[in-house]
Amino acid sequence: MKIGAGLDRRAVLAGAGGLAAAAAVGFPSILRAQSKSLKVGVYGGYFKNSFDKHIFPDFTKATGIAVEAVAEPTGEAWLIQLEQAARARQAPADVSMMSQVAMLKGMAAELWAPLDPAKMPNAAKVKPALINKYADGRVSGIGAVSWYITLVTNTKTYPQAPESWAALWDPANKDKLGLLALVSNSFLLDVTAATFFGGSKHLDTEQGQLDCFKKLAEMKGNVKLWYRDEAQFEAALKSGEIPMGQYYHDVTGLAAADGHPVRSTFPKEGGILDSGSWAVSKASKAGDLAHVFIDYMSQPQVQALLSRKVGTAPTIDRSATDLTDKEFAAVSSDLAPIIPRYDLYLSKADWLNQKWTEMIVG
Repeated sequence: MKIGAGLDRRAVLAGAGGLAAAAAVGFPSILRAQSKSLKVGVYGGYFKNSFDKHIFPDFTKATGIAVEAVAEPTGEAWLIQLEQAARARQAPADVSMMSQVAMLKGMAAELWAPLDPAKMPNAAKVKPALINKYADGRVSGIGAVSWYITLVTNTKTYPQAPESWAALWDPANKDKLGLLALVSNSFLLDVTAATFFGGSKHLDTEQGQLDCFKKLAEMKGNVKLWYRDEAQFEAALKSGEIPMGQYYHDVTGLAAADGHPVRSTFPKEGGILDSGSWAVSKASKAGDLAHVFIDYMSQPQVQALLSRKVGTAPTIDRSATDLTDKEFAAVSSDLAPIIPRYDLYLSKADWLNQKWTEMIVG
C-alpha cells in the first residue's frame, strides 16, 4: 500500500465526528506566547481534511503555533519534491509524514534534519521499532501513525477463522485468494519468512530471499486476484467471490460492523504492521516548532483519538492510552507483529521486483 492510499482510506472514517480537544501539556510558554507558523505535509483528500478540522486546531490552541497544511502527493513523489527543494535551500513543508521506504531514501540523501529527543519528551513513549535513526544513532524520524494488514475471510465460506498465514498455501483454497499486487506493498516475503523460515532473519541473504520466493510460488494457484484497487477486493470479499486474502484490519472490522459477512484475523505469526513517520526537512527554518509538533502528536491522548476517529493503530504502548479493549482491538493487536524489511525493498528493489514478476505474478 502506498501510504497515502491507506491514510486517505482511513480518513474517510474521520468525517463523521470531531476529536475532543487534546490536553496541552509540557509545551514551552515562549512558543505559545508568540505568533508562529509551521508547514506540515500530510496526504491529501479526506486525510488532510480530517487533520485540518480535528487535529490542527487543537494543536494551535494548545501551543499558539498556526499550521499551514500542505497536501502531499502519494507514493515517493513528495520525497522527490522535498529533495529538489532542499537543494535550493527551500522547504515545501517543515515536517512531513513519510512512508518507511521514503524515510530510508531520504536518510541516504541526508535529507532529514536530526531530531533532538530531549526536546520531545512524549516521543520517548513511541515504540522503538517506530523510531528512525541514522547509522550513527541520530534520530531522523518519529512514528506518526500505524496500521495492520491481516488475514481476512468471508464468514459464510469460512465459518471458522484461520489461525495461521499458512492457510494461504492450503490446497483447499485454490482460486480463492485476493492478495496485494506488489512485492513492496504485500509484504508476502516477510509473511513467508515468519510462517515457514523462523522469522525475518531468513531474508538477510539472497538465498534466503530465493527460498521465500520459491515457497510463495507454491501458492500461486490459490490466487484469484492480485489487486491494486482496494475497493475491488473489498467488494469481492463481501460477496464471497474471493473469500480469503490480505486486507486492512480496521476497514474489514468496519465492514463487519455494517453487517457484511467478513472477519479480520491476526494470525499466530502476527499481523503485518506498516507505518508512517514524521520527518523534518534539513532546509526547514522551523526546527524548534517542528519538535513541538512531533511531541504533541506523540501524546497518548492524541494517539488514542487518532485510533478512535481515523482508524490508525497507536504508535505507543496501549497501556499508556485510555483505549478500551474494544477500541484497541478495532485498530491493533497485542500479538508481536510482522514488521516489513523496508531495508530490502530499498536496497534490492530492482532484483526483488524482477523475481516477483518472474516467479509470482508473471
